[in-house]
Order: sequence, then structure tokens, then C-alpha cells
Amino acid sequence: MTLSRPNLILLAGFGSGALLLGALGFQHIAEMPPCKLCLWQRYPHALAILLAMIGLMVPGRLWPALGALAALTTAAIGLYHTGVERKLWAGPSSCTSSDISGLSPQDLLNQIMAAPIVRCDEAPWELFSLSMASWNAIASLALALVWLAATRRRV
Repeated sequence: MTLSRPNLILLAGFGSGALLLGALGFQHIAEMPPCKLCLWQRYPHALAILLAMIGLMVPGRLWPALGALAALTTAAIGLYHTGVERKLWAGPSSCTSSDISGLSPQDLLNQIMAAPIVRCDEAPWELFSLSMASWNAIASLALALVWLAATRRRV
């Protein structure tokens, strides 16, 4: 059975949606706050969902090709993150911060003390010795193949 381009686009879009919902579930239900690299992996999935919606309304191979690029981007970030977790290379040294203007020194200290410390080089969860970043990379590579198959299908 051969899937049509719209069905492949739907499959890829729902795949990115499922991965994004899974990440949000780990964050909010399992109370595992994301690190900076975890957040970076989410943006291409959100873009892929948007590209799927556009690709279903506007014909052409451009949208699936861009979806494949988004999936490959998050897979690359996931592989990079996996290397950081396995201490193969160093992760980013910078971190994000919130707006601190107008806070008293005591309020700032309270905010710092209440903030969870989330390190990119420690995997908070693994399945079969693979972290969430590794699983995201694998799933995103599979989604990239689905997107690429959509570029090859006629409407």
C-alpha cells in the first residue's frame, strides 16, 4: 500500500506533534525540566507541524522538503546533545536567564535558589541505554524519511 503525499505529510506532522507532546509530558507531568539543548530540539518540531499544515493546503514539493530539513535539524541537535550527555564533547557554556530588572537583591537570590539546575550533560531518563535526546534523533531521522517520501509522491 502506497501512501499519498497528503497522508505522508499528515504522518510526519503528527509524528512531530507526538514527539513534542512527549517532551512536554516529561516536563510537566514527570517534572523533568528541559535543558537548553532539549528546548532547541523542540523548535524544529514546531516548525514541522506548521509546515505540515501549509503542505496540506498548498500543493508542491517545497513544503515536504522543508519538513525534511526541520526533521534533520532536530535530529542533528539530538545527536549533538547525545554526544554532550556521553561526554564526547562539551555542550554550550551559556545559559538562559530571565529579566531581572526591578528585582531586589533578596528577590533575585530567591529566584536563583528556586530555579532548577538542569545540565545538558546529564540524561535524566533513559530507555535501553538511550536518552530522550537519542530517541528524538532516531525518531526524527525516521520522520525525515517520511517527509522525503512525500516529496517524491505526486498529489
